[in-house]
Amino acid sequence: MDLKQKAIELAAVYKQNSKIEAILLAGSVSKNLHDEHSDIEIHILWKTPPEDQDRQLPIHKIGGSILAYHPYEEEEWSESFLTKDGIKAEISNFLSSTVERFINDVVDRYETNYDKQCVVASIDDGVILFGEEQIKELKKKIAVYPLALSKQMISENLWLENRWNNREALLNRKDWLMLYEVFCDVQKKLFGVLFGLNKMYVHHPSFKWMHHNIEQMRIKPEKLYERMSNILIGSPENSVKDMESLIEEVLVHVETHLPDLNINEQKKHIRFAK
Repeated sequence: MDLKQKAIELAAVYKQNSKIEAILLAGSVSKNLHDEHSDIEIHILWKTPPEDQDRQLPIHKIGGSILAYHPYEEEEWSESFLTKDGIKAEISNFLSSTVERFINDVVDRYETNYDKQCVVASIDDGVILFGEEQIKELKKKIAVYPLALSKQMISENLWLENRWNNREALLNRKDWLMLYEVFCDVQKKLFGVLFGLNKMYVHHPSFKWMHHNIEQMRIKPEKLYERMSNILIGSPENSVKDMESLIEEVLVHVETHLPDLNINEQKKHIRFAK
């Protein structure tokens, strides 16, 4: 099944509602990263808040069955459903004014909030299904990644989790669950640094599509994907050493490309171990 074509067909049903200003294909399908496990992610921008009928009628029209249905929370209405041919669709509904505010928060106020960045990223590389003029205007606003946002992402994410300082103790005690939780937390922090350094908006709060994102990065340690993977599947002793090396290389990249950014306090914190 051609998921992109299916998204176009779904958009044709949704855009019949005059309250809808724009429809965007997001997620793996928009990036051509989809596989047999993928679903269709669609973002809908509304002039006014959608009522239950606005959200449910398109699903009924195509003979779909609702899997999940959520009220307004965290400035979004969301639902998921199965089409008659078994394709799962994830719908995220936003007011157009909310999306514009998120863009201003990230691009003009340099907010690092990942939920807001994910919306910005979906606009940046999403496929327009309806409302071409409006979406193109939004794309223009986020076309240039601000240097101030880059610095903020780096500064914040270099404050690694405090438990990173306990890595030797966790290793010696064989506290594997906590140790590997620390590995995951630190890797996410490093991704935050590298996304900022490479001026890339965060696409997913847990950094989905890791291999693809690393390929897009111009500034990064050598063999980053392989090393990140081996830290999670290799021996714990080697993983601690490899994680330390990877962190040091990321620090070098930061100081090389942003020499005016003061990260001395973060470096002291990172290098402390007990």
